[in-house]
Amino acid sequence: MSATINAPAKLTISLRVTGIRSDGFHLIDAEMVTLDLCDTLTITKAEKSSLSVSGPFAKGVPADSSNLCLAATEFAQRPASIHLEKNIPHGGGLGGGSADAAAVLRWAGISNAASTVTLGADVPFCLRGGRARITGIGENIEPLPHLDLTFTLVAPPLHVSTLAVYRTWDELGGPTGEGLNDLEPAALHVEPKLKWWREQIKSLTGTVPALAGSGSTWFVEGERDDALVELIGEGAVVHVARTRKAM
Repeated sequence: MSATINAPAKLTISLRVTGIRSDGFHLIDAEMVTLDLCDTLTITKAEKSSLSVSGPFAKGVPADSSNLCLAATEFAQRPASIHLEKNIPHGGGLGGGSADAAAVLRWAGISNAASTVTLGADVPFCLRGGRARITGIGENIEPLPHLDLTFTLVAPPLHVSTLAVYRTWDELGGPTGEGLNDLEPAALHVEPKLKWWREQIKSLTGTVPALAGSGSTWFVEGERDDALVELIGEGAVVHVARTRKAM
């Protein structure tokens, strides 16, 4: 029998880099929320794990062992046949891969969020969801009261490597972001085209957008899609998302 499970995106509202561990992993102090933008997974118990991908953002999503969905089945020791309907923009900093892995872990009955950080820094939060303060490398989750918030997301047709952004943050000497995100200066260095998108959003809304994690998605609070609709013609995905409670 198959199970259909939603995998909600996460939004990093604020992110400070507070240090670097001896193993090179960066320590953070961040606020994250779960959004109502979801991938959908259809999961069936199987002899051997496999993955197929479809949906509006399937392009570029690997279906091999590098996909966190398959890593999650190995972590849980629960082989499965998975079909992933990809609705979260790939590589946009919205935690889609981690959300998908967390969905597999929920199906497998895994509830110890901190232990799942070995799969990826965002997986523990995505497994729990809601609104939380995240510290350590992502394993420490301090639940915060739910707030009904609305954000307008602008995902440009750009892919920004999280690894490259953290590496560049180190090379730049650990800059502090002018806004809520310490990684923004490094992300702009890795992908200079992000600056154009930031200025366009600021011009159209009168609000300086914030960068979601390591990028490439920008966001502003409130329902501002009418003001930003012209960016769709430039190749962006413009989506209004609302916060949702913990799983």
